[in-house]
Amino acid sequence: MTQIVTRFAPSPTGYLHIGGARTALFNWLFARGRGGRFLLRIEDTDRERSTPQATEAILRGLKWLGLDWDGDVVSQFERRARHAEVAHEMLARGTAYKCFATADEIAAFRAEQEAKGASYAVFQSPWRDADPATHPDAPFAIRMKAPRDGETVIRDEVQGIVTVRNENLDDMIVLRSDGTPTYMLAVVVDDHDMGITHVIRGDDHLNNAARQQMVYDAMGWTVPVWAHIPLIHGPDGKKLSKRHGAVGLEEYQAMGYPAAGMRNYLARLGWAHGDAEFFTDEQAQEWFDLSGIGRAPARLDFKKLENLCGQHIAATPDEKLLPEIEAFLEASGQPALSQVQKNGLSRALYCLRERSKTFPELIDKAHFALTSRPLEMEEKAAAALDTVSHGILHELTPQLQNASWSRDELEAVVAAVAAAHGLGLGKIAGPLRAALAGRTVTPSVFDMMLVLGREEVIARLKDATA
Repeated sequence: MTQIVTRFAPSPTGYLHIGGARTALFNWLFARGRGGRFLLRIEDTDRERSTPQATEAILRGLKWLGLDWDGDVVSQFERRARHAEVAHEMLARGTAYKCFATADEIAAFRAEQEAKGASYAVFQSPWRDADPATHPDAPFAIRMKAPRDGETVIRDEVQGIVTVRNENLDDMIVLRSDGTPTYMLAVVVDDHDMGITHVIRGDDHLNNAARQQMVYDAMGWTVPVWAHIPLIHGPDGKKLSKRHGAVGLEEYQAMGYPAAGMRNYLARLGWAHGDAEFFTDEQAQEWFDLSGIGRAPARLDFKKLENLCGQHIAATPDEKLLPEIEAFLEASGQPALSQVQKNGLSRALYCLRERSKTFPELIDKAHFALTSRPLEMEEKAAAALDTVSHGILHELTPQLQNASWSRDELEAVVAAVAAAHGLGLGKIAGPLRAALAGRTVTPSVFDMMLVLGREEVIARLKDATA
């Protein structure tokens, strides 16, 4: 059985778009779930727009998302000699020809067709069937000999059977007169040489498939399985753009979404496995198939993203969650945690993870464990520490000093002091929150006490009643 080989082939002309990230994920899932290989190729033939910084951004984005690739990253530009070699091989096979038409001649043809009212006209090169003896000593491009009659059929795993009338296919240039290969040639040669069995990419490339299939046929190569996936639209149903919010993958890390939640959400964006919403990487790899991809564009839904991310934060072990929170702080330009803060956050995770959908939410809830004395009091928290509250907290402090530090014992001690003043537990919780966190909205006061420990709790209560 042939090993499955997929690839992700972005152009390094900017950030990694979330749509590109989903394409990479689909390729990764399809290969990994079948014991195949997932390869990465940087399509950097556009030298004016391609930058090393964009390449680095793509690699960072893939690494953050947790998509590992096999072998070295392939540079398309560095393979240009191989592309040219194939173009000349097609010349020798008679499936391509030398075209000496100048740019001015082609422009004149276009202008003539426009004058006739033709919206689109295939350029018919006069050199297609010219006798080589008539070839001038001049620069030439190499053009494909496109079929003139019949149809080209694309068998697509997502779009179904797509038929293109050959009369609409031009004799596309595969090698320019300056010796540089075109994108259409380079992609096919690279995919063939890399052994790609399945080309899974956005449906904006569907029109390219018919033209690229000509190259496969001209070289006698096996055509890969095509799977053109619909693009991602914004919540309003229009093509995703910056007006909808973040479109670059790294922005999502900086916004505090966990990578596992992003993988889960992007997998569900246009693909389904029954009614499953939340699933692990292992399940996604086992379940993912091309038949589950819909033909309609997927719509970005931030509420669904947040809900899934919250579930993944809750399900992630502490030892994996803490490093990802630190990476988020770095990505968002926030100060790194001190060792004391790391220790405090690590102790607090058990009471934070279930109620946090993003890392900023979690960090905000962890304020009590990350801050240090003397606490900075919010206005409402300061108001909760009135004279009566001072007296109650002052009375509570020595009793906590002698309590065994368990939740049941702490609840019993606080309840007893509240009852002695004819108060319910809720009435004393407000001043306690203020004293322990400097805020009125916090995790449970008993969770905070357990996380902070006896010494720190006593010190904060004394500060509050001083």
